[in-house]
Amino acid sequence: MNLLELKHLEVSYGGIKAVKGIDLSVAKGELVCLIGTNGAGKTTTLKSIAGLLPVAADAIVYDGAPIGGMRAFELVRRGLALVPEGRGIFGQLTVEENLAMGAYARSDAAAVKLDLQHVYELFPRLAERRSQSGGTLSGGEQQMLAIGRALMSRPKLLLLDEPSMGLAPLLVQKIFETVLAVAREGVTILLVEQNARLALEVSSRGYVMETGLITLQGPARDLLNDPKVRAAYLGEAD
Repeated sequence: MNLLELKHLEVSYGGIKAVKGIDLSVAKGELVCLIGTNGAGKTTTLKSIAGLLPVAADAIVYDGAPIGGMRAFELVRRGLALVPEGRGIFGQLTVEENLAMGAYARSDAAAVKLDLQHVYELFPRLAERRSQSGGTLSGGEQQMLAIGRALMSRPKLLLLDEPSMGLAPLLVQKIFETVLAVAREGVTILLVEQNARLALEVSSRGYVMETGLITLQGPARDLLNDPKVRAAYLGEAD
């Protein structure tokens, strides 16, 4: 069963159409990636799913119901969380306060406490820095914090926008190990990532987006071996 379906999704900025009628689906428990160059419309797609951009009411179906036009905070309460490009942490708040913000819509205090410990198990570095302000963390630590904050909402669907951006290779490896661990726990994930090889290696299926359109889709392994993908996104010639 699909947890997320996009049905001819269109998104415009003024008179410019950034997303031009795409169809996309993510099944429950699936890790799916969306790859493409800068300006292809990937981040716009994620923002529209998360309720940050206006779209037609029936263009996005989440957990069996249309959500186009719903506000972002309402979607968080329904189990949809976005880790935005640029992380968007609260620099003046401590690590633990940032994580608490992720659980703002929850009232199950005992479960929130357990989830906080789970985030610290996933990211031991955050536990070491729990009293440190978020703005003083390194880029990799801020990415860990952004993911941890999203997990504190107990998402059914986690949207990840460029989690490897600007990170050293060792930190990228750690982030993606954690993404896989979260997926194995049953969280459905839609991943936007410029590192196409890495994205396809961890995903079950993938979509390729160019200038607002989906141009290729299929099992991730097939896309890894597709000559067009290899030439355009993996830096390999035929």
